[in-house]
Formats: sequence, C-alpha cells, structure tokens
Amino acid sequence: MRLIYTLLFTFISLGSQAQEFYKISGKISSENQPLIFANAYLEGTNKGSTTNENGAFSLTGIPSGTYTLVASFVGYRTERKHIKITTNDVTITFDLIEKNDLDEVVVTGTRTEKRKTDSPVIVNLINSKTLEQVSATDLSEGLRFQPGLRVETDCQTCNYTQIRMNGLQGGYSQILINGRSIFSPLTGLYGLEQIPVNMIERIEVVRGGVSALYGSSAIGGTVNVITKIPKSNDYSVNYNYESIDGDATQSLITGNATVVSEDYNAGANFFVSNRKRTAYDANGDNFSELPELRGNSFGMNAFYLPTENSKLEVSLSSLFEHRYGGEIVDKPAYLANQSEERDHHILMASLDYQINFNADKSALIVYYGGQKTDRDHYTGIIPNDEIEQQAFYANPPYGISEVLTHQGGTQYNQRFNEFLGGSTVFTGGLEYVYDTVFDEINAYNYLIDQTTRNVGAFVQNDWNVTENLNFLSGFRLDKHNLVDHTVFSPRLSLLYKLKETTQFRLGWGTGFRAPQAFDTDLHIAFAGGGISRISLDQDLFEERSNSFTASVNYDKATEHLIAGFTVEGFYTNLKDAFYLAPIGSDSFGDRYEKRNGSGATVKGITLEARANFDYLFEVEAGFTLQSSAFSDAVENSEGLEAKKEFLRTPNDYGYATFTYTPTKTFNASANLVYTGAMDIIHVAGENTGQTIDEYYKTPTFTELSLRAGYTFNLDKVSTSLELYGGVKNVTNSYQDDFDLGKNRDSNYVYGPGAPRSVFAGIKIKSL
Repeated sequence: MRLIYTLLFTFISLGSQAQEFYKISGKISSENQPLIFANAYLEGTNKGSTTNENGAFSLTGIPSGTYTLVASFVGYRTERKHIKITTNDVTITFDLIEKNDLDEVVVTGTRTEKRKTDSPVIVNLINSKTLEQVSATDLSEGLRFQPGLRVETDCQTCNYTQIRMNGLQGGYSQILINGRSIFSPLTGLYGLEQIPVNMIERIEVVRGGVSALYGSSAIGGTVNVITKIPKSNDYSVNYNYESIDGDATQSLITGNATVVSEDYNAGANFFVSNRKRTAYDANGDNFSELPELRGNSFGMNAFYLPTENSKLEVSLSSLFEHRYGGEIVDKPAYLANQSEERDHHILMASLDYQINFNADKSALIVYYGGQKTDRDHYTGIIPNDEIEQQAFYANPPYGISEVLTHQGGTQYNQRFNEFLGGSTVFTGGLEYVYDTVFDEINAYNYLIDQTTRNVGAFVQNDWNVTENLNFLSGFRLDKHNLVDHTVFSPRLSLLYKLKETTQFRLGWGTGFRAPQAFDTDLHIAFAGGGISRISLDQDLFEERSNSFTASVNYDKATEHLIAGFTVEGFYTNLKDAFYLAPIGSDSFGDRYEKRNGSGATVKGITLEARANFDYLFEVEAGFTLQSSAFSDAVENSEGLEAKKEFLRTPNDYGYATFTYTPTKTFNASANLVYTGAMDIIHVAGENTGQTIDEYYKTPTFTELSLRAGYTFNLDKVSTSLELYGGVKNVTNSYQDDFDLGKNRDSNYVYGPGAPRSVFAGIKIKSL
C-alpha cells in the first residue's frame, strides 16, 4: 500500500513539474493617460496586481487555460476581457471610461465592499465631482442633491442645519466619518456646515433602518462621509468668491495635495480650507438672517501597506468655526440686543488596520475613531427693564461646551465560496462607543451633563444564493447605559437581479433611539423676548422602530446612452416616539420637555431617474411623496390645538441636476431643489411685525442654480487652470416674512437657506 502512495505522489509531482506557467502583463489607462494604482486581477482566482506610475501591471505564475481578466479603478467603468493562454505570455491593454456611479464599489450598506448593483441595500452616492457641479461649499449643501433627503435651516439667528431622511428629523439619521460614528450629538447642530467639501472623496447614503449594523439613531438612515483617498501625486488650489444678494460676501480658499511613495505602499492626502462670510440682513432691521462665519480646517488621510495583505489607514482633522448671528454690531456679543456667538474647536481622528489572509478569504479589521469638541458660546437677549438689564450685564449668559467621543471595535469577515449551493460572506464584530456632553450656561441655570456608553455586537450573513439572488440577514445587540435592557435589532434584505438591467429589493429592519439629548435638544431658541430650552423627562425611555422598504432599480446601457430609474417605497413605524411637550415658562422663557408618545408612522415613495448620453449630457432627478404623523395628536405649543402631523415636514420634495460637457475643457451645469408646503409654528413677539401665535402653512419653493467653467491645460507645467462662475438661486426663491427685531421667533425660518448669490472662482490643479 505504501508503494502505491509513493508512486501516486511521484506521478503527481512529475505532472506538476511538467506543467508550464505563463505571465499576463499589460497597461491600464484612460484617454491615453496611465491610471496609477488601478486593479488588475483574474476573476475567481487570487491572482491580482496594481498598476505602477506608467499604468503597467504584471501577473505571473498563470497556468494555461481560459480566464476573465478584470480591470477596475475608482471612478471608472470596470472592464472585463476573456483571454486564453496556451503556449505564450499574454499582453492586454485597457482603456477605462470615466463613469457615473452605477457600478461604483460601496461599503456602507453591508460594511464590506460590494458593487452597487450587487448590494442588497440601495446605496446612493455623491462624489467630489457632483459636489463641484452643484457649487457646494460644505457637506450640508451637497446633501441636498440626494433622493429622500432634505437639508433645512432651523434657526434665524445661528442658522443650524439638520438633515431629514424619509420624513424623519436629524436625530434619526446617523452621520459617519469613514464608517465611524464620531459625529457627536452636539456636532449634529452645526457639523453639516463645518465639513468642507475638499475634505470629501464621496458620500454614501443608505435610507431606512440600518441599526442592525450601526447601532442607535440610524432609524432614518445613514450618511457615510468618506474622506479623500490618496491615489497619485497631485495637487489642487481653489478660490471662490460669492456675493449674497449684493449685501453680504463669502470667500472660500481650499487646497489639496497628495503624495504617494514610489513603490505605492504608502500615501497621504492633505487638505486645508479657509472660509469667511459676512452677516446678511434680509429685511433691513439690522438683525442677521445669515450669521457671520469664519472657519479654518486642515487635516490628512493616509495609508500604509506593511505587507502585501495588510493595510493601515489614518485620518486626522482639525476644524475651527466662529459663528455670530443676531443684531449686527461692532461690539461684544453681550452688548447686542439679541445675538448668538459660537467658537468651535474640533479634533477628529480615526485609525483602521486590516489584514487579509487565507488567500484573501478572511479579513480582520481593528479600528478606532474619536472626536473632541471645545465650544465657547453666548446666547442672550437684553431685557427691557433697567433693573433686569443691570443683572444681565453683571452675569451675561456665556457658556462652555466640552464633548468627547470615542469608538473602538473589531470586525471579522469570512468568505465561503461554497455555501448551500452558493457563496457567502460572514461578518461579525464588537464595538464600544463612549460619548460625553457637558454644556453649561450659569446665567440660565442651564446644564446638560450627559455620558453615554454603548457596547454593541453585530452578526451578518451576506449569502449569494445564486448568481441572481442574494439574501442578507443579520442582527445587532446593544447594551446602552441609559436603557435598562439589551436591545435586539434584526435585519433582513433580499435582492433579485433580472438579467443585468434590473434589481428588485425587499428590506426589513428594526432600530432604536436611546433616551438622551440629541442635536436639537441642545439648541436654545429665541421667542417673544425670551429663550426656550428643552429638558428630558425623568421617565424617558428608548423608542423602537420597524422599517420596511421595497424597490425596483432599472438601468440600461447602450453604445451611447445609459438611462435608468428607481422606485422605492418605505414604511417606518415608531413605538413610544419622542416628542416635545410645552411645560410652561420661567423667568428666562418657554420650557419644553422631551417625552415618549404613543407612536408614529412615516410612509411614502421615492422616485429617481437618471440618464447619461455619451458623457456629453447627464441628468439626475429624485422626488419624494410621503406623510409623517403621530398615532395620537400631540400638543406643540400652549394655546394651539394638538396635531398628529409632524411639523416642518413637507409631503413632497425633490431635486434635479443637469450637466453638459461638450468638450474636455468646457462644462456647464444646472440644478434645482424643490421644497413643498409644510406646517410650522409661529410664536409672535412684541414689535416683530406679527400679532398672534399660530400654525402656519409655508409656501412651496423652487431653487434654480447655474454654473459654467472653462479649463486651460498648461501642458508645459503639467497644470490645468479652470475659470468658473454662476448664480445660485437664480429666481431668489427665499422667505420674505422674517420677524423683525430682538423679540423675533428664531424658529420661524423656512425655505431655502440663502437668497440669490453670484459666484466666481479659479481652480488650479495638476494634470
């Protein structure tokens, strides 16, 4: 028997030695320009490589046979070529076409890399090119151009913004930086405007309940801001000047520089941004509707490959913003009749280490993210009574905020090529989130001293049942220190692909929000000559959600046209939903308490359409029809009838973008944002031009903006220079009934965030 084994081993060895191996080499480029760090691999094998500075790649040790060679690069259409190796080495070239985001690789929906069309969860993308086309200066302006999303301004004095997804207010949406939940509750007030666009590589948006992956407060959806990725040595500098209705100005200077090592195992992208805006007064009462802003931001995002199968990523950011709104005066804030002043100093950081092993079938990720915010602030209104004025000046309402957020965790991915007739990727992980918010104004006896700790464990199975059928299942366990029990959040998604053009998706997930103070709960508003504050009910407990989605996605590509549409229905039921109940007033102003209600339901449908003709003309549009209502009517303000309908929530809203690129040097774009009518409350104040407290139905608004640019290529210095300009909100679609004076209701603000503005700029970047 031993002799037989010996003979067999010898035969196999001889056969193996006799087998010949070959090399596949080639080049990946786009429009005759080499693509550095592009991927080339043989589909279904572990043979892969990346391109060098000349766009060249090489795969060795390939036995004879028939293969599919794949070339891919972020921002370009993936190409596949079928090759047959017999007796000679093979040379293959690829000329990739820059693409829209149909086949982009996304990570937010499943916490693993997947092509958009293969993801069981719809993931929408906003890339840096789109942010440029819509002339966005910060994250908040870019998020307006996504289906199901609406960015609103909620304070006439300080202009804090929040994002609403599928009809739910800001606290129901989780904002991630590089996949980490370090966007603290306080950052939710002003953070959307503090993230500069040149820090952003792309934004991934997932609508609906994804708490099974990301924990508390992802009921409405998740926005994942992915910072600039080092690809090749380059740089860019941009200057933008804006005139706001002829009465205020804004200037923005940004710069980026990327350095990649010669062996492509390390790289870093550095960014810097400086923003200045003067205050804007819309109604001539010497009180601002747009506050003065001054901001400085800088940071870096870097990677290092210690080995061929491991990667270390580091990001660091420093954000500073000074914000002043209210009476426009050249003196300290406490001497203004009414004003808000904030100085934010924010530090953010993340560290990720990933190692792949077992022929890339296994991956282990260890990560950390953190944020530290120090804020000095003032919120005050000078009383009319002289005795009260003396007390006010003796102890003006200055405050401090100290916020610290940490997130650490580990994630393990395991791919099984054979699993119940298909293949699957199993994902599991543990993470810990710590957040502390200290916010104090001694003059108002106001104090928020909140510490939250959450330990979460998540499990997911991403099963490709067949080539066209995917079933995603998973759950998350969370133990939050403000919740008495462990929260179990399951999640199921089903994807069926009909040919290569159509995807059908069904999804269900649950989620929760912890009984803690979020963004708007930390805001102090002005009304009727006083201030209003929010406190938490002592018996407040978590609210739970059940979310259902169903969608069909269709995209058809021909030689000259790519066109498609998406129809998605959503339904979210909230149990014990939070609401704000008026509880009277004190010597400073009105008081509200955050309580649990009986429940609420948000439901609707989102329509998307897109077309791209030869990359010459592109159009994209989205429109949402929805309703949001509590199960039982809630009291919103003393003296007004209770209502079931959510306030500040239009039943219809949408957007559209149009891009025309007839040559490589000229581009033009137009975009519009539509906001439907909505109910808001108006609290009248003395000498504000308003006389009664009331519910008010706002008008509809449509903003149209235009941009055009021309690029000069300076080949001798490997540099391009673009001159551009345009008009935002061409028709000046803007609120025209702001309150007057210091007693104004600062919450009485609606519609577009800014009036008509004319802008022009210059951008210099490497070729």
